[in-house]
Amino acid sequence: MEQITTSMLINELPRLILSLVLVIAFVALNALMLVYMERKVAGHMQKRLGPMVVGPHGLLQTLVDGIKLMGKQIINPEEVDLPLFRMAPILALVPAIAVFAVIPFSEKLVARDLNAGLLVVFAYASLSVLAILAAGWGSNNKYGLIGAVRSVAQQVAYEIPMLVSVLSVVLLSHTTQLTGIVNAQKGMWNIVYQPVAFLIFFICSVAETNRAPFDLVEGESELTAGFHTEYSGMGFGVFFLAEYASMVVGAAIATILFLGGWNGPTFGIGGALSGIFPGVLWFLIKVYILIFIVMWIRWTYPRVRFDQLLNFSWKVLLPFSLANLIITAVVTKL
Repeated sequence: MEQITTSMLINELPRLILSLVLVIAFVALNALMLVYMERKVAGHMQKRLGPMVVGPHGLLQTLVDGIKLMGKQIINPEEVDLPLFRMAPILALVPAIAVFAVIPFSEKLVARDLNAGLLVVFAYASLSVLAILAAGWGSNNKYGLIGAVRSVAQQVAYEIPMLVSVLSVVLLSHTTQLTGIVNAQKGMWNIVYQPVAFLIFFICSVAETNRAPFDLVEGESELTAGFHTEYSGMGFGVFFLAEYASMVVGAAIATILFLGGWNGPTFGIGGALSGIFPGVLWFLIKVYILIFIVMWIRWTYPRVRFDQLLNFSWKVLLPFSLANLIITAVVTKL
């Protein structure tokens, strides 16, 4: 195994710093854009206009709200577990940012192209439940604690079928390197061979990011705001940033695994445009189409009950994902 020398660290340091700055800037700008997008999608689906006053068509509304949020006082209630209470928002945001280090936006636009990139993504993603658990427990609030307990049950239930569906793609691609998975789809995207795995992965990613109709962790009608009931100012704002960063990560991984990553379509009008648009543009188009669908689902379906949430995973998604994996393994072997 090659030893990491001081000169190697010095040579790589500028690249690491630049990657970190770009990722943080992307996460912040992405949150501003997606909040505006969500308000507009919600408005038009309910025959409303959404924000229209601050800036042209309300474009500056989210920016003004962000500035207001940064100016609000951060309140620490008396009976909270202060170390856990303060650590939870950071624990939610840092893994969401760290995942971007291994996500390839194009063939060359990737901070770290690791052989086990897919495993790194799921390792960091699994930390989100610890942040919610720390927030709910540390708040010393019954609504926060119930939200945290729900989060653990939900994470365990939906992470298993998600991982099983991903294994089907790994069997087809013969690698856990994200760029390798994308390169294996130059001829045909995996969604053609694995539509069931894509559907399961997409549903589980919606549940993992606590989006409606799977937002039982927050459950405003039952739990006020769930695990972040006691958070104010940028304590709440950091959770908000982490949620939208996680949405992009989920859509990006779905794009890499099933939709060809930065590869353009090879059929129809897309086939003619495939060589014209750069790879990073194709990648972002797919990611934001998936995010739009997530928002569409939120404003279409009502929140499910918690027993329905768990039964759907254990009794529907898990058996289908296992059956799909077995069929894929047999076909691949033959």
